[in-house]
Amino acid sequence: MVLGMSMSDAHPGYHSEKASHLKRLRRVEGQVRGLQRMVEEDQYCIDILTQVSAATKALQSFSLELLEEHLSHCVVDAARKGGPEAQEKVREASDAIARLVRS
Repeated sequence: MVLGMSMSDAHPGYHSEKASHLKRLRRVEGQVRGLQRMVEEDQYCIDILTQVSAATKALQSFSLELLEEHLSHCVVDAARKGGPEAQEKVREASDAIARLVRS
């Protein structure tokens, strides 16, 4: 069982956008590798910080999109079914939002 999914879920909410998400994450991975090169090459601190900001914003944007997909798929499906699963999905989403706000 995948974390955050019940056995009745066929696919996670992001399934239809999986290729796009992987492409975005590879881009972020490239940004982080670029940061490593900048440090190895003793680049100027402000230039590195500018790139850190860009990578951070890319991850935040990805997180928000994934959260929206989770809400529109997983939470909505659970809410339709009702019961404890619906309450659990809303709690999970609330916890995820709290983590994003703190970061």
